[in-house]
Amino acid sequence: MKAAVLHAFDESLSGTEFVRYEDVADPRIAKPTDVIVRIGGAGVCRTDLHIIEGIWRSKVDVQLPYIMAPENAGWVEEIGKGVESVKVGDAVICRPLVTSGHCLACRRGDDMHATDSRFPGINANGGYAQYLATGERSLIKLPKSLAPKDVAPYTDAGLTACRAAKKASRHPLPGEYAVCIGAGGLGHIGIQALRALCAAEIIVVDRSDAALALARECGAHHVVKGDGNAVENVLQITKGNGAAAEGLTMTRNAGYYYIVGYGGKIDLPTIDMITSEKTIIGNLVGTYPELVELMALADRGLVHLATKEYRLSEANQALHDLHNPSYSRQWPTVANIVGIPGVSSFWAVARTRDKVIARKFMIQKGFPSIPDSPVNKMG
Repeated sequence: MKAAVLHAFDESLSGTEFVRYEDVADPRIAKPTDVIVRIGGAGVCRTDLHIIEGIWRSKVDVQLPYIMAPENAGWVEEIGKGVESVKVGDAVICRPLVTSGHCLACRRGDDMHATDSRFPGINANGGYAQYLATGERSLIKLPKSLAPKDVAPYTDAGLTACRAAKKASRHPLPGEYAVCIGAGGLGHIGIQALRALCAAEIIVVDRSDAALALARECGAHHVVKGDGNAVENVLQITKGNGAAAEGLTMTRNAGYYYIVGYGGKIDLPTIDMITSEKTIIGNLVGTYPELVELMALADRGLVHLATKEYRLSEANQALHDLHNPSYSRQWPTVANIVGIPGVSSFWAVARTRDKVIARKFMIQKGFPSIPDSPVNKMG
């Protein structure tokens, strides 16, 4: 099969060729529950650039050469003898984590922390290829209204935002505010979900006029230019003590700070944690049910992606466009690579008597389920 393969790390991201388009061996069925998916779309994610930089080497044992792309959707090409919930030809979206379902974390529904797992595109070959090896437990059937190339980026970018949103969903109330900093790859998805699922009034802060225009299209009630006066402008809208500064400082006392992106550090004296009672929570992609829920939102037209398509042979161009985006309000995507630049982002929600300040996206309780989704047979 054809694939876009990473052969060397590039810490400065200055090279002209990040990946090499070449022939590689087709993936094969190794276990009864294995499934081979013919890729219809693979998301171009900021994580891919971090892998090229070598940032992930300290976290996972990445052996080169290697195929990136954790965000994938397509059609079932081949199934193992034990697979029952999908059949050849089914359109599916692939949850990025492949698990056995036997460990205690999986049985508790916390499969993001499974002890027996692999993550295609992170520590196993991903979807910048014609075919992907995954597992039955990771597949969700798509309704006819959703094409694989149009939904692939939801598997990581969308799911990550959705997981943080669900955690934060109990906080914003009618009459309160949610402030989203950034309307990029994750942000534009989160704004839509926040509008669909939360009663709070949404304020979006971004440095780009094009991003702010997109934020309005996605449902933001107010937009604020991040030009140095953003804090004051947000305070004017909320008529209160809203945001005081970036990041954790924006979170109000007894508020919640949800970290979605990475790259920075938090330096917080313990006495400040005690006196402010702020809660800091990390978010690692999302669970199988959360991806089912997100697909239900997409099926109902409550969220959509702004994307640009590339062919698999143009993977280098897509990755370079992601690294140096001109912000055309369309995110890199391909006939075999569907992508959105996963803008490094943070989530913070702080509730007070008069407002909620939320740094970066999404919220929800109780999504409807998609009919005919495969049953999680392993518990």
